Amino acid sequence: MEPVERPLFPEIYEHRGGHGILPWQEITRLVRAGRISASTDIPDSQIQPASIDLRVGHEAYRVQASFLRGRSATLLTKVSELHVSTIDLTQPTPPLLEPGVVYVIPLLESLKLPSDVHGVANPKSTTGRLDVFTRLITECGDEFDRVPKGYSGQLFIEVSSRTFPIRVRQGMKLNQLRFVRGASEPLRDGTLKDVSRKQCLVYNADGTPRKDHIGDGVEITVDLEGESASDIVAYKAKRVSPKPIELDKINYYDPADFWEAIRRPANHRIILEPEGFYLLISKGKVSVPLEYAAEMVAHDPSFGEFRVHYAGFFDPGFGFGANGEIQGTKAVLEVRAYEVPILLEDDHLVGRLEYYRMASVPERVYGSSIGSSYQQQGLALSKQFKRQDVQQGQAAPQSSPALASA
Repeated sequence: MEPVERPLFPEIYEHRGGHGILPWQEITRLVRAGRISASTDIPDSQIQPASIDLRVGHEAYRVQASFLRGRSATLLTKVSELHVSTIDLTQPTPPLLEPGVVYVIPLLESLKLPSDVHGVANPKSTTGRLDVFTRLITECGDEFDRVPKGYSGQLFIEVSSRTFPIRVRQGMKLNQLRFVRGASEPLRDGTLKDVSRKQCLVYNADGTPRKDHIGDGVEITVDLEGESASDIVAYKAKRVSPKPIELDKINYYDPADFWEAIRRPANHRIILEPEGFYLLISKGKVSVPLEYAAEMVAHDPSFGEFRVHYAGFFDPGFGFGANGEIQGTKAVLEVRAYEVPILLEDDHLVGRLEYYRMASVPERVYGSSIGSSYQQQGLALSKQFKRQDVQQGQAAPQSSPALASA
């Protein structure tokens, strides 16, 4: 893809939409106006329907602990206080990031936002499916994954792989940033139901609308019955993997080396082990019309002592297509249990998908035409793993009887 062209007068930026999440064309204008800049060109392919992918820079700082800057220090001052070592990310062989270790990496992108625009970040879907936890940090920020209105400065990412050792090189994209003009609140009960009457937001497996799961968001329940093409209902990450995962190797690794398959339990229930990391799939198929984007809400203790979905942002067009031709796509759920074993049953409520208005309809939408990886997905591992093993159940990882049912 060609880099986005910049004008002769880069400070000029005129928005052309209302309040809400900025679409592809407005993010492109922010790049052209120099409001989003980088030490290297920003290619057109880096801009998504409602966000921009962020790229790691040339070095990573291994630090003793996760942190925010506090009120008496800059971020880089804190890094120097907690610094253990510096890792060169430009090496021919990508360097290793160890699991359970915290790294802070300056990003290639920096911002000079308009006074009425703020940012919200989250891991990319592939990052979340690898159990890699990322959080965006600004130079003077006092909260993760939030960029204040009018922010001007550099961006950093905190990276901690929870399960697998990974190899990362400069330019890799681990998280994404969306921009919001003005206030942006999720659609609540009555408004969301009005939207659902015009455009179905969640479908049953047979394509019929699932109206009873809409309130203050679309309720997401887990599918432990499985699909007709495969009897695999979940994957559990192995605690010891034979090799690191190099993130730019696509359709490369054998899933059996890294994952245990959990096959359809006879009693439609499984037990999540403490600190285990699982990939499951939603019962319903969700749809995000072009006027909206959606986000899986953070862990709610009323759902149980586990966290669902690290990478919880759904672009306009997910499960919808360009013209509503897709009747929903299942959501893959990244689940981690906490201190105690958790019993999970089929159709168990595990999360809620909240919908937000776009500032305007994006001129590019989620789907295969822009290289989106997970449109119309089944229970799919991240794109680094061989796809035929994942989606068709061929030569799949062996299941563990102890995990298969409760």
